[in-house]
Amino acid sequence: MPAPILLTGGTGYLARHIARQLLDQGAHVRATARDPARADRARAAILADLPDDAAARLEFIALDLTSDSGWDAALAGVAALVHTASPFPIAAPRDPDDLIRPAVDGTRRALTAAARAGVRRVVLTSSSIAILSPSRARPQDESDWADADGPHASAYGQSKLLAERAAWDLAGAQGLDLTTLNPGLILGAPLGDDFGSSVGVIRRILRGRDPAVPALQFPIVDVGDVARAHVRALDRPATHGQRIALSAGSLWFAEIAAAIRDVAPDRRIASRTAPRALLRVMALWDAQVRAILPLIGQRQEIDATRARSLLDLTFIPPADSIRATARALIDRGLA
Repeated sequence: MPAPILLTGGTGYLARHIARQLLDQGAHVRATARDPARADRARAAILADLPDDAAARLEFIALDLTSDSGWDAALAGVAALVHTASPFPIAAPRDPDDLIRPAVDGTRRALTAAARAGVRRVVLTSSSIAILSPSRARPQDESDWADADGPHASAYGQSKLLAERAAWDLAGAQGLDLTTLNPGLILGAPLGDDFGSSVGVIRRILRGRDPAVPALQFPIVDVGDVARAHVRALDRPATHGQRIALSAGSLWFAEIAAAIRDVAPDRRIASRTAPRALLRVMALWDAQVRAILPLIGQRQEIDATRARSLLDLTFIPPADSIRATARALIDRGLA
C-alpha cells in the first residue's frame, strides 16, 4: 500500500470531497477529526459508491488544531500533507482571537510537524479572502494580498491571511514544498448531510428568511473543482512555491438567488436588493448580516488564469454549482 496522505479537517465539507477523489485514484488517506462522532458520518459519506477496497485505504485519527498532542504520530510515514482544517463561521466571534489563533497556530503545528517528520510536500487550503481588497477596482490574482488591518478586514479574513503568511514563512525556513490554494465561496452538493458555512448561505436563501438580498458579490467555485485542484497539485512540481486562486466567476447575491429560484420556483426566494439602511437595522440583531456589512457594494473578482494553466482546470459555471447545492439541500430535507 502506498504511503498515506495526511488530510487535516477530514470531516469537513471540502475535505470529504478531497478524500473521495484521492481514494478514487487509489491513494491511502489518513484523515484527522477533532470529534470522533463526526468521523463515522464522514467515513460513510466519503465511501458511498466507491469500490469496496477503498474502505481499507481510509483511516480517521483524532487530532486537534489547538493541541500539540498527536501530530508526530499522525505524520509518521506520510507522503504529503493536505491541510484544510480551519474554522469558518458565517458570523464573526465576539473575540477575533477565538478564530484567528486556532487557524494560525494550527497551521504552524501542522507544518512544523511535517518538517519534523521529513514530509516536504504540503498543500494548504487558504482563501480568496487572503487575496482580495475592495480598494482594487480590477480582477485580483495571486500577486495580491489582503490588508489584515484594513477597514474591511474581518476575523475570518485575518485568520486565513495570517495563517497563509505563517505557512509561507515556515515553508521557507523549513524547506517545505508548499502550494496554497485560494478558493472563493465554495459551493456544490455536500457528501452526506453535514456541510459548512458556505452551503449555509444557500440554505438561508432557500428558507426565505430575508425580505431582500444584500448587494454583495462573491467569487464562486465548485467544491469538486477545489478538491480536484488539491489532488492535482500534490503531483505537479510546477505548483511548488505557488499561490493558486480558484474561481469560476463572481456573482452578486441577486444572481445567486435567481439561480436558486430555477431549482425552487415555488419557494419564497427574495429577488430585490436590500438598501444599506435596512441591512444596518437587521445587523442590530443578526450577527450574520453584521459580518457582511463592510463588503456591501464592493466588487470581488478573481483572475484564475494560473489554476487553468498549472492545474488544467475547467471550472464548473457558478450557477450550476448553486443549483446543485440547492437541489441537494431540498432533496435531503435540509432546507
